Amino acid sequence: MDFINLKNIKKIYGNKNHLTFALNDINLSIKQGEMIAIMGPSGSGKSTLLNILGLIDTPTEGDYFLNGKSLHEIRKNKMHKTRNQMIGFVFQYFALLKDYTVLDNVILPLTYRKASHKERISKAKLYLEKVGLKEHMHKTPDELSGGQQQRVAIARALVCEPELILADEPTGNLDRKTGEEIIHLLLQLNKEGKTIIVVTHDVDVAKKCDRIIELIDGKVNHDTMTVEKVGNS
Repeated sequence: MDFINLKNIKKIYGNKNHLTFALNDINLSIKQGEMIAIMGPSGSGKSTLLNILGLIDTPTEGDYFLNGKSLHEIRKNKMHKTRNQMIGFVFQYFALLKDYTVLDNVILPLTYRKASHKERISKAKLYLEKVGLKEHMHKTPDELSGGQQQRVAIARALVCEPELILADEPTGNLDRKTGEEIIHLLLQLNKEGKTIIVVTHDVDVAKKCDRIIELIDGKVNHDTMTVEKVGNS
């Protein structure tokens, strides 16, 4: 069974007189443990697709199945709960709260979990250690480099132990060396079994993934490349 299955997904804006198809008949299957790159020019629908995959947005038409559950089932069981339990997000501009410490930023997604404050702190420290930042946990984001802030964002995405990680241009705001370190970290997480979907403009990043899905004008380019991973040791 596919981990993610999109069937005839459309996202339409506007009214009858002027319809804009942000996504138009998207059919896509992703297996558990795959690492997928989504590419395409600006305005091609990449962010819209990522928002639908992340349950931030809903399609106008079509069916979305996540781990065997339809969007209708997920809605009945509360989308925010599924999102919190199953999906971790990593953004280009980190989306960290500047007035919170690194530790508090990572703890934040655990707010909705039934766990003691002590347990939340323990788990947040565990994932900060995993990304190599435990010694910085009492600093604020402004005291860290861009690469370190992105590592905090990855720790925050991991702390609820999701099966799916969605990364929107995770290296777009970083220099090349730091960006390579972040992609290496994502590759390591993928080796551990995480399903990862990366929106990127960087061909070098995309070529490290299992597959590249190209969007053009809201449609999948069916000449999509399948590539071998490189540089993921």
